[in-house]
Amino acid sequence: VLGLSGGVESSLVAALCARALSGGRVLGVIMPTSFTPGEDIEDAIELAKTLGINYIVVNIDEICDSFVKSLSIDPGDARVKMPLANLRARVRMVILYFYANLYNYLVAGTSDKSEYLIGFFTKYGDGAADFFPIRHLYKTQVRELAAHLGLPERIVRKPSSPQLYPGHKLSDELPVDYSVIDSILIGLLEKNLTCEETSRVLGIPKEIVEDIFRRHFKSMHKRLNPPMIKDKK
Repeated sequence: VLGLSGGVESSLVAALCARALSGGRVLGVIMPTSFTPGEDIEDAIELAKTLGINYIVVNIDEICDSFVKSLSIDPGDARVKMPLANLRARVRMVILYFYANLYNYLVAGTSDKSEYLIGFFTKYGDGAADFFPIRHLYKTQVRELAAHLGLPERIVRKPSSPQLYPGHKLSDELPVDYSVIDSILIGLLEKNLTCEETSRVLGIPKEIVEDIFRRHFKSMHKRLNPPMIKDKK
């Protein structure tokens, strides 16, 4: 079971699962909201049909609205913008696990290495899954593999967007494109360069390199199991 959004990451995971299993053993759950672009829904449905996998469309607006009503939330309050955005991601996770439980399936995560390393995912939302087929791949590698497997060009080149609130764009939260982020992460974490060295080698302003490093450091809790007290032996 996987969340199918029409984006390159979920499309690639769907394609990999379809290749590894028969199409009848893969379920893509398309979970739009009122502000999900129509072309994303169309791309997700068309891809599911092309891959021969099962799919279902579940609009999550009413489910999310029930939380807003039950918690007496004022959607106009600026403080609740991100909590509501993350709520949508967690609602999607709950739906995926419902179907996984129903059919005795596993949930396939769709986040990649770039998102994982900078914490650009919702804890216990899209960060929750039973296995992650593309988490070892940077965003640029995801697009390359998607193209290699013959996914539609419009999906391969589609700009990444979490679509967690109306008009949600990558530039709202990240200072540069993923092609730059990937280069910075490789310099810092694989080549073990300092921020200053990475900046100099890549020709990228030091403040941007430091921004990406801070995101990696501050999101460490998302990549670790919750801490617990251990008995001294």
